Amino acid sequence: MSYVTVGNKELSSATLPSNANGHSGSMSAKTTSQRLLNASRHRMFPLAMVALVAVAFGFNPGARAQDVAPPISGALGQVQSVGDHSITIQDKSGLFHIDITQPLTTYKVVPSDLNHITDNAYIGVASTELPDGTEVAKQIFIFPSELRGAVEGSVAMDAQPGATTQSRMTNGSVSLRRAPESHSRMTNGVVQKGTGTTLVVNYQDGAQTISVPPNVAVVSVVPGEVQLAAGETAYAKTDKQTDGTLSTHMILVIGGPPSGNTK
Repeated sequence: MSYVTVGNKELSSATLPSNANGHSGSMSAKTTSQRLLNASRHRMFPLAMVALVAVAFGFNPGARAQDVAPPISGALGQVQSVGDHSITIQDKSGLFHIDITQPLTTYKVVPSDLNHITDNAYIGVASTELPDGTEVAKQIFIFPSELRGAVEGSVAMDAQPGATTQSRMTNGSVSLRRAPESHSRMTNGVVQKGTGTTLVVNYQDGAQTISVPPNVAVVSVVPGEVQLAAGETAYAKTDKQTDGTLSTHMILVIGGPPSGNTK
């Protein structure tokens, strides 16, 4: 398999310089959510990936407009090829050919905990719905400020084979509160502290309340050297150029190729 290790010339067939900046490609929120959820389940963590967003249906009168992160463009899917100046990412809707611009910032995932979730933080939450309707967080991703708005919104995920609950992916702004609910979802948002037992994820047209157990898996997305290889699942923050092409200076490597249903 061909690959490039960003920031390490000795280990790569092509080397991409890395710093604190990045970009993303463009892809549907549903596809991005599904890819992230599947990737986390099958590669990164045993729990359903809580990374991008726990969902919210229904308007939350308590959500402040300034806390809702505006959406940003990005492409999330399986890497088909990567070189010094471009990366190709496969989404179920097609191929995204993205030019890499410098300086390039790459991101990786590291272990974290709930103490690192600050007020108005932008996070991703994967949750499961209990029989009583309570949404329970299974995993949480904490995103850096420059990735605020990534995959903003709320989309129900296709059920995995044998699944007894439904999944959802939501990107938005989060606040902490209390309230029970259930169902499987993914939510990204900005966090505001409340009781410390519940997250309220706010996005453009709604909010989702999610119960947070004390042992929930939490990870942080941080700048760092990563290996970009065909088959990896990655998210590229993108800009559309005047000629219609896409460019990126921020790439997040999520994991290996997802297995199972990735619709």
